Amino acid sequence: MMTIRSYISTRGIMRTFLQMIVVMGALVTTSCSEADNEEEEFPDWQNKNEEWFVNLYNTTRQKVSSGDASWKIIKVYSKNDDVVGNPDDYIIVHVLNNGSGSGCPLITDTVRVHYRGRLIPSTSYAEGKVFDQTWTGDYNLSTMTPTKMGLGNMVDGFATALLNMHIGDRWEVYIPQKLGYGSTTPSGSTLPVYSNLIFDLTLAAYYHPGQLVPDWKAGEAFWEPEE
Repeated sequence: MMTIRSYISTRGIMRTFLQMIVVMGALVTTSCSEADNEEEEFPDWQNKNEEWFVNLYNTTRQKVSSGDASWKIIKVYSKNDDVVGNPDDYIIVHVLNNGSGSGCPLITDTVRVHYRGRLIPSTSYAEGKVFDQTWTGDYNLSTMTPTKMGLGNMVDGFATALLNMHIGDRWEVYIPQKLGYGSTTPSGSTLPVYSNLIFDLTLAAYYHPGQLVPDWKAGEAFWEPEE
């Protein structure tokens, strides 16, 4: 049989329990409201990247047609250059500096390069988020050390650029998502899928198979193999 005291105690527990539910509900509502107000960093990313690159491609075609030699449109190395392709079969290049080299690397070569990679502009990054780089601070060849890479191990767009570069060339390279990582994400990376890639890229040296690839110290001169 329930006593008055136990009845009051039970009602008190129930009242406290109901108050807790109300408070928790308010917290959940507030949390959802805050989440709704947060802007997504990469909204509609695939469509945005594809449209952005097509616009760049069309603008660059106009510049090239008008005689602007600082811009290039280069077809991916793995496709026949005699057949007209879609915009995303090409990379776009803005030449920042012409080097003094005479030859170009081969797909089987090892290269030493300076690069900084970023994305197209997104919600928080007006200039595009930097996702990888071989130098920090200002671009200064006297303090920078180029990284060593196997050209055949790179994404198609990156490899295509280097196959057309001479020693000392510095290019800004625009790679459509299809010639980058496409629908995949590199291991250990937070790079969003379907991302166009933009690289500030300098070719410092290249080596044919069987040639020694020496260590490199900051400030060393560019190097090209004798053909």
